[in-house]
Amino acid sequence: MTSKLDLATLKPMANAIRALSMDAVQRANSGHPGMPMGMADVATVLWSRHLKFDPADVNWPDRDRFVLSAGHGSMLIYSLLHLAGVKEVTIEDLKNFRQMDSKTAGHPEYGHCPGVETTTGPLGQGISTAVGMALAERLLNARYGDTLVDHRTWVIASDGDLQEGISHEAISLAGHLKLSKLVVFWDDNEISIDGSTGLADSVDHRARFEAAGWTTIAVDGHDMNAVDEAIIKAKVSDKPILIACRTVIGSGSPNKQGTAATHGAPLGDDEIAATREAIGWSHEPFEIPEEVTTNWRTMCQASAEMRSEWRDRLQVSDEREAFNAQISGKLPDSARDALEAYARQMAEEKPVLASRAASGNTIAAICEAYPGLVGGSADLTGSNLTKAKSQTPVSAEDFSGSYIHYGIREHGMAAAMNGMSLHGGIRPYGGTFLIFSDYCRPAIRLSGLMNQPVVYVFTHDSIGLGEDGPTHQPVEHLSALRAMPNVETFRPCDAVETAEAWACALERTDGPTTLALSRQKLVHARQDDASENLSARGGYVLREPEEGEAQLVLIATGSEVGLALEAYETLAGKGVKARVVSMPCLERFLRQDRKYRESVVPADLPKVAVEAAVRWGWDGLIGPDGGFVGMAGFGASAPAEALYEHFNITAEAVVEEALKRV
Repeated sequence: MTSKLDLATLKPMANAIRALSMDAVQRANSGHPGMPMGMADVATVLWSRHLKFDPADVNWPDRDRFVLSAGHGSMLIYSLLHLAGVKEVTIEDLKNFRQMDSKTAGHPEYGHCPGVETTTGPLGQGISTAVGMALAERLLNARYGDTLVDHRTWVIASDGDLQEGISHEAISLAGHLKLSKLVVFWDDNEISIDGSTGLADSVDHRARFEAAGWTTIAVDGHDMNAVDEAIIKAKVSDKPILIACRTVIGSGSPNKQGTAATHGAPLGDDEIAATREAIGWSHEPFEIPEEVTTNWRTMCQASAEMRSEWRDRLQVSDEREAFNAQISGKLPDSARDALEAYARQMAEEKPVLASRAASGNTIAAICEAYPGLVGGSADLTGSNLTKAKSQTPVSAEDFSGSYIHYGIREHGMAAAMNGMSLHGGIRPYGGTFLIFSDYCRPAIRLSGLMNQPVVYVFTHDSIGLGEDGPTHQPVEHLSALRAMPNVETFRPCDAVETAEAWACALERTDGPTTLALSRQKLVHARQDDASENLSARGGYVLREPEEGEAQLVLIATGSEVGLALEAYETLAGKGVKARVVSMPCLERFLRQDRKYRESVVPADLPKVAVEAAVRWGWDGLIGPDGGFVGMAGFGASAPAEALYEHFNITAEAVVEEALKRV
């Protein structure tokens, strides 16, 4: 039996969260007070007695991760960070909740507020990202042991998080891998924006988690002793744990608690006054009594001691140098050298190779030189070619491998990769077909928003995949990915460009990269020795006229570079001098300085672009009057060669468009 908690100390600590939350939302005249008030008791028990978190170093590598998946209740985490003593989260920051340039944004934003581990708000993303964090902990633990890596991932999730489809993918993956260091607190308050959750949901969520391989526990979320006992049990589970916390949304509000009225609107001055009286909180808005502040700050002393002891262990560890290098997230020099050597080899050998195969060869060339590189695929390993022979799969019994079989869970895979990247020490990449980037899109967007260097390997990049037909042939997806801020999309034309694209992706530390790779074989296009990464500028001159100045510019990506080269030869035979530009990454090229862009694609020359996708996005480079050879609708089911002929994506079509403009 555990000893009873000192509720006389803990209850005022929880009420401080309630007061700060309702006051900040009221001051902003915007926000969600209900969830923070309802989960204040659970959060207080967790943070005061179990969470390994030192506010003096919010980035300590062996800290516990706390994820507020129910990100609409952001005042919960802002209150916790301030009360725990994170100096960068001041009472003024709480007063400026949801205001311009404040750290305390409407939903928690990673990199914007110290102590926020991941951007949350899109429901389902937090719990799914947390699976990746818990997985990263196990991967690093298998490499460095309990001495350096031994921490938990804690999540507060709402009814909405569990209703989102991505939660099904995430919890089944976590259960399959037995991620026992993952604990989810379900805020089971039975209220959604429209009213009772019973309006739309009658799922037995505990049964669902248990079917996925989790341990579940149910408690009264306002019984601090029961919450504490549940957490103690969770710590010894050999499975991931769901603690279903039956709570009252807006707990403490005498007239609005338990109703949807507290979910997403201020309580109002009268109700706040009534709440203060009901919970025995006689202090002014944003005023925290010294005794409560002291109790909150005191609870972090144990974590500070743990951090100090961990630093001492790291200092004397034989693994210190390797651990620090892996946590840094930098591309190892050995891996960079391997990439450059492979690119030079491809330039010399000039293989005719599908870019998905060239990508697989690139992975094989570098994976042993890159300890933090962890790959995977959504049940398409043999098609994406994302697994090198030297890589071994990760399993619940053995986390020492570097390859993850995600199953048919594209969205869950993408979110888990965000979590691994955010955790640190792991550089994740994962594969599926380009068409299924739609399934990953919300998580890719968060990769870009959070500046996470995740690599998405998207194969079968066009109608060139052939007989599987229009359901599997991406046509709008390149445009959609290019439109997403801070996401770079590479579509390489041969093995050299593929290696260069991988180098750009792995050297990048401030955002994600998507690689669009072909199923069909591609001609070798490069004539240089690959001593310089030409793809790093986004686009470059691949061929110039043998004599004289170019009369027009042919621009292409991926497999269509071969068509542009054919058209170049045909035009030369007709006395037309063309320049061929390979454009592996349109976004990078458009960010180059004007002088470089003009040197590659002069404004005064007519232009023709060719890409087996829709035109959308190309007019920014070729202009509305530029020629375009590509798709205008969906594909069809047939062999790739027949499809290119049918949709008139041919060298002859490129020539025809060119001759119209010279």
